[in-house]
Amino acid sequence: MIRATIPMQIFVCIQPTDMRRSFDGLSGMVRQVLSQDPLSGALFLFRNRARDRLKILYWDRDGLAIWYKRLEKGGFQFPTDLKSASDVNNCQITSEELSLLLDGIDLSSVQRRPRFALPRKSS
Repeated sequence: MIRATIPMQIFVCIQPTDMRRSFDGLSGMVRQVLSQDPLSGALFLFRNRARDRLKILYWDRDGLAIWYKRLEKGGFQFPTDLKSASDVNNCQITSEELSLLLDGIDLSSVQRRPRFALPRKSS
């Protein structure tokens, strides 16, 4: 379900989120904090302050869906933990990085080999 290999936009909310928030609360954060549309088809990641809980909000054809994971030990390491981004509210990650994040891989130790990529379109 979540671990799709098709390219998709995945936005990470940098600020910790109250995990009691549900569809309306997280949709409001997507609009206000991330400046995105929750119905766009992108995935939106949120974490709590302790980094042991993660919610993903996404539009699933006919309604919003939430995927929720609570770790019994350890914590999630977001890409934003590796750099200081105090003036930015969100960052974007790839589906591969999401898969590594969910599997508990330390993203700072991962090295990507050079590959060809088409230039990104400026919007």
